[in-house]
Amino acid sequence: MNAIFTPIGIVLGLASGQISKKIFDFIWGKVDNEEAPEPKHREIAFVKLIPALLLQGAIFRLVRGLTDHGARHVWRRVFGAWPGEERPDPE
Repeated sequence: MNAIFTPIGIVLGLASGQISKKIFDFIWGKVDNEEAPEPKHREIAFVKLIPALLLQGAIFRLVRGLTDHGARHVWRRVFGAWPGEERPDPE
């Protein structure tokens, strides 16, 4: 079952990346009037780059995680099996 879920997860991951970018652009527009700085820009202030990267990473991880987890719940409801591990391994 996991082999069938994997391509679905990849497609949902790509879609969640696009959604994350739109959310980040919207939020950054509220923070600053200029385009968000990116590492490829030569003349940028680290004081802007660091929070932009932190915010972008947090939004991406949140949207991707919620999308993946939600898709797994839908899969379980439809097919009756959880595509992945039930819980984290104990340390």
